[in-house]
Amino acid sequence: MINKLVPSIEAALADVPDGATVMLGGFGSAGLPAELIDGLIAQGARDLTIVNNNAGNGDTGLAALLQARRVRKIICSFPRQVDSHVFDGLYRAGEIELELVPQGNLAERIRAAGAGIGAFFTPTGYGTDLARGKEARVINGRGYVLEYPIQADFALIKAERGDRWGNLVYRKTARNFGPIMAMAAKVTVATVHEVVELGSLDPEAVVTPGIFVKRVVQIPHRPTQPVGVRPVRAT
Repeated sequence: MINKLVPSIEAALADVPDGATVMLGGFGSAGLPAELIDGLIAQGARDLTIVNNNAGNGDTGLAALLQARRVRKIICSFPRQVDSHVFDGLYRAGEIELELVPQGNLAERIRAAGAGIGAFFTPTGYGTDLARGKEARVINGRGYVLEYPIQADFALIKAERGDRWGNLVYRKTARNFGPIMAMAAKVTVATVHEVVELGSLDPEAVVTPGIFVKRVVQIPHRPTQPVGVRPVRAT
């Protein structure tokens, strides 16, 4: 019987080795697998190469992983923003390597890995420092640069619902990089808020088929504080 449900985040991440390439879903905080990142910090793997849209926010999630000195290199498209002080400090100190990739190229390089595409030509980055050292061609009068797929050992993603076969449904824009990262990694670990019975998911709504998912961990929704309501303090 196929059952990809695992009892804990610890069990799901136990075999992540030092030096692994790990993709993290999310666009900022939307779709970020925060619990899996916390689990990766606790697990202890080092010298990681992280693939993500940005380089962490504040002091939690990816920023906390960076702060713990677990990351050797980060591949992303948006490394600097107002609250990316952890990455900024590490980069200026020469303690982390950055591969800057335009966002469209980042998505296509990940998708290419999952689709089995050996390489592709893109006009994005042609003639800039980002194309330095890469093969370039002029095709039909327009300049292109050759880009290669990004493959990963692990992809950590967040979905809304799933079943024991690993079929996943996402919540609106929280899907972002999740589907293509799931296809580009040897092992995909997904958290879901709800585990449903086989056949309960509408096949037309399944974005990531279970064939691309190795492990599923259920993470209940966190209770939210209603807007405008202050917690009552005991007197």
